Amino acid sequence: MPNTVVVGTQWGDEGKGKVVDLLTAGADLVVRFQGGNNAGHTLVVGGKQFIFHIVPSGILYEDKKCLVGNGLVVDPEVLLEEMDKLTEAGIDVPPERLSLSEKAHLIMDYHRAVDHAREAAKGKDKIGTTGRGIGPCYEDKAARTGVRAVDLTEPETLKDKIETNLKEKNFYLEKFLNAAPLDAGAITDRYLQMAERLVPYITDVSMELALAVKAGKNILFEGAQGTHLDIDHGTYPFVTSSNPVAGAACAGAGIGPNQLHHVVGIVKAYTTRVGAGPFVTELLDETGDYIQEKGAEFGATTGRRRRCGWLDLVVVGDSVRLNGLDSLAITKLDVLTGLEKLNICVGYEIDGERISHRPASLKRLSRCKPVYKEMPGWSEDITGARTPEQLPAAARDYLGAIEDIAGVPLSIVSVGAGREETIMLRDPFRGSG
Repeated sequence: MPNTVVVGTQWGDEGKGKVVDLLTAGADLVVRFQGGNNAGHTLVVGGKQFIFHIVPSGILYEDKKCLVGNGLVVDPEVLLEEMDKLTEAGIDVPPERLSLSEKAHLIMDYHRAVDHAREAAKGKDKIGTTGRGIGPCYEDKAARTGVRAVDLTEPETLKDKIETNLKEKNFYLEKFLNAAPLDAGAITDRYLQMAERLVPYITDVSMELALAVKAGKNILFEGAQGTHLDIDHGTYPFVTSSNPVAGAACAGAGIGPNQLHHVVGIVKAYTTRVGAGPFVTELLDETGDYIQEKGAEFGATTGRRRRCGWLDLVVVGDSVRLNGLDSLAITKLDVLTGLEKLNICVGYEIDGERISHRPASLKRLSRCKPVYKEMPGWSEDITGARTPEQLPAAARDYLGAIEDIAGVPLSIVSVGAGREETIMLRDPFRGSG
């Protein structure tokens, strides 16, 4: 029963979806524990592309149970759209295969309205939110005014909460943000209509997990975004509104820390980020364009072009510490094929001092310069490699440098987008490759 947590070690977009998909083969249950539909997992299976925002990517396996934990904020409309698209693709999603935590908070129409109006008001100082209402929903959760999934089972409770909340939201929208007010009755009717389909999926996810643990089943926990978008530990305020670190799996799913046995950190073979914020290894040149184009670096949720740069092991090193990583999964190694020289950032230099961690102050971070370890690149096609020995020597050396500097063993190396384009070194559910 080696329960496993999968987390991103950079600013998200590391390829967690593919790794979760691979590890799901050894799991009985797959649980998403934080975030919302501001994140997306893109998978290519059997030549078909699937993009998930809320539903755990384990849903592609017919014999797996998927759970959406209480740590998420869920847009019911988006969840239903995902379920419908899966059905259209021939994948059934009955309540026996998907559970929604009764304690998960719901993104409401007014959350999206506030999100958009705020960003518009900030102009050039905007944070770069996706506008999905994630932040405002988490705000209401902390303010204890949120609407939870369980409220969909009680129409009067839902109606009262929406009417009460809109008094404040409409005042804020109209008087401060110069935006249009919303109608409580229309919102209530829309959510009650969606409730008719969602209520059968709403359950106590924590209890489901407790029963699974008792039965000795393998559980896979997947997070969204990445460690450096964590609300506490990321490049604040250019962060998400939740905790993508491994420890949040406990609070976000309702399980004790003694039930988490292995933490896999996903490391893209280079670094990307979407939106604003300091980026020490960013490449604003032809190499950056090459990586961006070859890696098809566009957000799965927003379609926004991702900023690209060399692999930053200062960022990854912080993630090793914050998540207690047991192994690393390297993704998109194939994207670097064709580059004559590669750089790995092994430290920062600021005001003549070398440091090995990311400063909390964005002003200090913006003055940091990367300290690089230069390595030779390779030109051979590596997408057919299934063992380390089948990789070019330069690619093996690159992986070895990551393992040595990060101080964590590698478990998976992805050499292409397809499920089969993978080198499996060790499986957390089995203990070896």
